[in-house]
Amino acid sequence: MKGKGDRTRTFRIAGLMSGTSLDGIDLAVVDTDGRAILGFGETRYRPYSVEERATLRAGLGTWPGDPRAEAAARVVEAAHAEVCDGLDGIDALGFHGQTLAHDPEAGRTHQAGDGERLARATGQQVIWDFRSADVGMGGQGAPLAPFYHWACARFIAAGGPLAFLNLGGVGNLTWTDPGAEAPEMPGACLAFDTGPANAPIDDMMRARGLGDFDEGGALARKGRVERDIVKAALGARYFSKMPPKSLDRDDFADLLDVVADLPDADAAATLAAVAVAAVARGMQHLPEPPAQVLVTGGGRRNGALMAGLKAALRCPVMPVEDVGLDGDFLEAQAFAFLAARVMNGLPTSAPGTTGVAAPVGGGRRSVP
Repeated sequence: MKGKGDRTRTFRIAGLMSGTSLDGIDLAVVDTDGRAILGFGETRYRPYSVEERATLRAGLGTWPGDPRAEAAARVVEAAHAEVCDGLDGIDALGFHGQTLAHDPEAGRTHQAGDGERLARATGQQVIWDFRSADVGMGGQGAPLAPFYHWACARFIAAGGPLAFLNLGGVGNLTWTDPGAEAPEMPGACLAFDTGPANAPIDDMMRARGLGDFDEGGALARKGRVERDIVKAALGARYFSKMPPKSLDRDDFADLLDVVADLPDADAAATLAAVAVAAVARGMQHLPEPPAQVLVTGGGRRNGALMAGLKAALRCPVMPVEDVGLDGDFLEAQAFAFLAARVMNGLPTSAPGTTGVAAPVGGGRRSVP
């Protein structure tokens, strides 16, 4: 840890992310003061076992105090402690935990995993519980990566506004202007969840015994899209709401029933088309067209999703690797960046990213 100017300090932080796909834990080390990306360190991935994933899936939709939520928390903490084993020269861990339930309209969100226990297990300082303060002040508590997207746009020296599209279980879109002085400034970022992305496809694949996901989009690319289903899905009230707005992973779980009678390939193709149409609808909310859309998350490897996006959007669409970023670890890096902001007393969300009334600094700090 070293000083930088008279206001912020630079830290080496390991960000940790366990996303809505429930596949495993990403760890990424970032050198940052929470304003700029100053360097990248090692990355690690620790997959969840079949048994661990089943425990996490059983906990989806539960709240603290539910035995299923407590069982999921123990899995999350043990697996995170394992992926952090042997980390050296780290100032802190940025620990997101596993989202089990998200209901900002009722003023609550639940990420399984206790930072106090993780600090004791790893001997590292832990910055965690990033969403509660935002939700407590009337924000959506999501998405939280946009401030990091702003820093990424500056890191790659983008010449003007661009968009980051994360295709995880849920899709989320960030429009960001790297010319803004800070990510919390008005007009610097607009972000929101676009709609379902990989979650319905993954759940359909598992329900039909076809595997955990549609690798490469191979199944979807063989299928025929049922346009009436796509049109009906986009009629959901969520899509007419103005951003910022956010979703729970299972808010569109009924899509599985809608495609239940379709052949496998047609079901995969139709669910992929819903995800693409949701992004296209979301693009209408952006303050101005971005120069390009940079895609991160597992969905960037789904050929059906990427082909659909390139056909539907009126700007270049490419994986973040095309500009020198790492799409496998971008979200983990984001929580390292946010942890540095917490440690330097900087906001972690703002009206344009979560709809909170004013910029707010989230996160709790636990020491071993």
